[in-house]
Amino acid sequence: MASFDETDIKLLALLQNDCKKTTKEYALHLNLSVTAVYERIKRLERTGIITKYVALVDKKTVKRSFVVLCHIKLIQHSKEFLMQFEKEVQKLKEVGECYHVSGDYDYILKVYVENMEAFRDFMVTKLTVLNHIGSTQSSFVINEVKHTTAIEVGV
Repeated sequence: MASFDETDIKLLALLQNDCKKTTKEYALHLNLSVTAVYERIKRLERTGIITKYVALVDKKTVKRSFVVLCHIKLIQHSKEFLMQFEKEVQKLKEVGECYHVSGDYDYILKVYVENMEAFRDFMVTKLTVLNHIGSTQSSFVINEVKHTTAIEVGV
C-alpha cells in the first residue's frame, strides 16, 4: 500500500477532476509552493499511484453513444482458451472495457458503437467469430446514471 497524506489525497482529487491546470493553480488551492506540488506529483507518478493522463471524449460527438454490456461464456475454462480470447478481444476497437468475472459468465465487455445496426455488425462480424465462445448475452444501456473515472482515495 502506498503511503500518502491528506495533501496528496486533495491533490489527487484535483488532478482527477482536471489534470490540465498548472502546478501554480494546484499550489494556490493547496496552499503550497509550486515546487512542493511539482515534487508531490512526480512522487505520485514515480510510485505508480498516477499511471497516466488522458483526455475524455464525448461519446455522442464521436458517434459511440450506443453502449452495450456484453456477457461472454467460453466453451471451456482452459488457460489456452482464456488467453486466446483475451488476446483477440484486445484487438476489437469497439470494446472499451473487458473484465474476467466470476458467476454465470466468464467475461463482461463494455462495447461502444453508433447504433443497434452497428452493434449487430460488431456481433456478427467480429465478436461471435472469435474462437471458444459458447454463448453471449447483451444488455443495452438505457441511461447512464453515474460514470466517473475518478477513484476516491483515502488515508
